[in-house]
Amino acid sequence: MNAPPKVPARREPPAFRRCEVHGVTPRSASMLRVTLCGPELVGLDPGDPGASVRLLLPRNDTSFEMPTWNGNEFLHTDGARARIRTLTPLDVRVVDGVGELDVDVVLHDDSPLTRWARTAAPGDGAAVSGTGSGYTVDSSVGEYLLLGDESAVPAVATLLPALPAGAAIRVLLERRPGAEPVELPEHPGAEVTWAELAPGAPPGDTLTVAAQRAELATDTRIWAAGEAAAVQRLRKYFFDERGVPRSHATIRGYWKVGRDGT
Repeated sequence: MNAPPKVPARREPPAFRRCEVHGVTPRSASMLRVTLCGPELVGLDPGDPGASVRLLLPRNDTSFEMPTWNGNEFLHTDGARARIRTLTPLDVRVVDGVGELDVDVVLHDDSPLTRWARTAAPGDGAAVSGTGSGYTVDSSVGEYLLLGDESAVPAVATLLPALPAGAAIRVLLERRPGAEPVELPEHPGAEVTWAELAPGAPPGDTLTVAAQRAELATDTRIWAAGEAAAVQRLRKYFFDERGVPRSHATIRGYWKVGRDGT
């Protein structure tokens, strides 16, 4: 009998750093800022703008258990897959010798991440791993176009202060019907527009329209993030129809409609 094929080992992500919830602050009716703290967060690299950290969620929304890497994924002692979500590190600092990390969570339906953010209380156990790659800013570029849905708002909040002060920046952010805009860092050259998604329209619909209407200079840099199918449409439009050089655009899928939220 032939042995089952071996699963190729993947590069192990950075180790999880234990921490706990320090506090939760509403940013809007649909977004919460969670501050995590702990000695192990000292030395956490904030990364480039738009970087990411991996947040370990409690098991079954109640118990917190550190997983182990099996060469392919993080598993708990009983073989269950760890529930991990990717977020943008907004601020990493050290206060009185203790590391602190701010992350913003978009509240969406009854997902595990939403339940965690809504019920998180000071002292609750947590762990983060990072930092994932971010966006490398070219200080010589004079024009940027930033597109994203609510999931991209935290990343945009880290991008704006990092872009050249003299650059012209157009920002188009899509929000669900009834969701509130949130305050973003100021930039002297930024024009920020919030567009409400029409009821029943697919995620990213307003971003596609904005892309089609955008005037692009030869050196315009594009950054876009949001729902997977929506950003795939943006990739096809910018690269195939507009002929934007791939080196001039960073387009990332942050979530997917219908994906299992367990």
